Amino acid sequence: MADKKPAKKAAAGKTVTVRQIKSANRKPDIQAATLRGLGLGKIRRTRTLEDTPSVRGMIRAVHHLVEIVEDGQK
Repeated sequence: MADKKPAKKAAAGKTVTVRQIKSANRKPDIQAATLRGLGLGKIRRTRTLEDTPSVRGMIRAVHHLVEIVEDGQK
């Protein structure tokens, strides 16, 4: 049998906070769906998410609609 590699685990406690700063109106449907996948959908809505490569990729896909909130700026 083939040896299985252990799955990578996310570091405990690593999170990223994102805030929607622009509307998804007049944007492609895939970008609106990505915002919904991040738990956003209305301007100034904020979510704290686990910092994983998939979440980072989603943020990169809609980087013009969201901002990453620093720890002191909630």
